[in-house]
Amino acid sequence: MSAEIIDGKALAATFRGQIADEVNQFKTQTNVVPHLTAVLVGDDPASAVYVRNKQRSCEKAGIQSTLQRLPAETSEAELISIVESLNTDSGVHGILVQLPLPKQINETAILDVVNPLKDVDAFHPENVGLIVQGRPRYLPCTPYGIQQMILSTKMETAGKHAVILGRSEIVGKPMAMLLIQRGQGADATVTICHSRTQNLNEIVKTADIIIAAIGKPEFVTADMVKPGAVVIDVGINRVNDRLVGDVDFEGVKKVASAITPVPGGVGPMTIAMLLKNTLTAAGIQSGCQ
Repeated sequence: MSAEIIDGKALAATFRGQIADEVNQFKTQTNVVPHLTAVLVGDDPASAVYVRNKQRSCEKAGIQSTLQRLPAETSEAELISIVESLNTDSGVHGILVQLPLPKQINETAILDVVNPLKDVDAFHPENVGLIVQGRPRYLPCTPYGIQQMILSTKMETAGKHAVILGRSEIVGKPMAMLLIQRGQGADATVTICHSRTQNLNEIVKTADIIIAAIGKPEFVTADMVKPGAVVIDVGINRVNDRLVGDVDFEGVKKVASAITPVPGGVGPMTIAMLLKNTLTAAGIQSGCQ
């Protein structure tokens, strides 16, 4: 048995094409160009790559993209002031503050300042609460992308056991919220595992769906995977000169029914969902939704 490779690049390109069509239609109807502003503090190389990829994807979809690049020594008060100015700028529909931030800045304080209507990452507590209640304004980009990848495998998620490795605010917790809702790509039974979980290997082996976002290179091995499971690898780790995920790809692909590669898996889908949220945000702020 060899797993289906879930091609995140190809799937994201399909979504991006659909979003581009919707953007064109939106522009025609409203004369409004959806506009995403990213704020990058410091010179973290990985963050710079992520932001550049997001800008390119915006351009391909017909979304205006602006980057505000700030020095690493920027204070928390200065960054709050910049975010507040973007909040009041009617020409900006989405605000993305690239994480991580320098150590002198409290990330939670910054994310709380972003106008919930412009919070296209869905990190603001108001948007998180709406997700928990099953009436989301925006869906968090990485979990939303993962859900679409699972749907692409044609697996019926209802009643299936999904095990999530990691309890972060960006992936683990919101991923669980999406999978336990009612509807397509959801209705699953969800277990979140983390650093304090006992008998982790045994729990993972019961999973029909594994979502690895634990930050440990090639942590999930073939002996932990139930034959036929769908495996989504969110991790990206540098090991010597290689980029690897949180899953031992070569070993696990012989057991799983479907698996995402690293790179070229979850990352492109995260960006595609960001574009979708930006268009939605433009619609809300223009009174169209």
